[in-house]
Amino acid sequence: MVELSVWAPAKINLHLEVLGLRPDGFHELAMVMQSIDLVDRLQLAASADGAITLACDRPGLPTDGSNLIVKAAELLRLRAGLPELGARIGLRKRIPVGAGLAGGSSNAAAALVGLNALWGLGLGGSELHGLAARLGSDVPFCLAGGTQLCFGRGERLEPVPPTACRSLAVLLIKHPAASVSTPWAYGRLRELRGRSYLSGEESFERRRDALRRGPLLQALAQPGPLPTLRNDLQAVVEPEVTSVREGLALLRGLPGSLAVAMSGSGPSLFALFDDQSKAQAAQAHLATDLQTVGFESWVCGFRASGVMLEP
Repeated sequence: MVELSVWAPAKINLHLEVLGLRPDGFHELAMVMQSIDLVDRLQLAASADGAITLACDRPGLPTDGSNLIVKAAELLRLRAGLPELGARIGLRKRIPVGAGLAGGSSNAAAALVGLNALWGLGLGGSELHGLAARLGSDVPFCLAGGTQLCFGRGERLEPVPPTACRSLAVLLIKHPAASVSTPWAYGRLRELRGRSYLSGEESFERRRDALRRGPLLQALAQPGPLPTLRNDLQAVVEPEVTSVREGLALLRGLPGSLAVAMSGSGPSLFALFDDQSKAQAAQAHLATDLQTVGFESWVCGFRASGVMLEP
């Protein structure tokens, strides 16, 4: 029986700017997203019964049709027009759930790539990208990965060449009991800042171009300090979520960090360092404080790609 495995890496937001509202009601975004080597693993096996089944080693994670992996498999099968296709999927989960790290989106992207190969469909990158965009705003980025400018709802990608982005180390922390509703975070931002939203494509494009030419991408291309990272959602989440406020305070007190921010709508938080040894030293420095307040922590590196078939 044919079997294969796919790596599904998490992401962090190096920049998240909410520009305004789109005609479809979604927010228009300008982001820089980065893949990191905190990775889930999907194991796929073809089945002859037309069933798509999912099992996971993380208790309590839904494995029915509400899971994006199953939705991705069903969408891909529908696109192929072959209802007899089936698969048994196993998920080894390392990315925390509901953490602002796109774990579910990355799993969906991995399902598209893995099942496209498993079922021998031969769909190209542009076709998979179109399916990814239908599944969720972060899924196209997770498909491509690396360092990307992400516009629209997040599905419009402009890659930053690896040669123009240095590899940094990440100290990532999250309180396991903390959660933030993404719709709440965007709704709260609209309540507080909606009157200052930009309006119209011309205004949006000026902000996109400012990000393309701005200090963040310039700083990522060479050694040295980083500018303060912008996350518009952090500005509304931090005052109202205790674990985010406490975690950011701990990270901001670290010596040697290049930048500190929240990822996505939270509640995961991170500090950036020049190399893994500095990130590991920072993790050790914070070990007692993190344990006292109940945070989990990981040291990761930047990845130059997104989901990938295991060799």
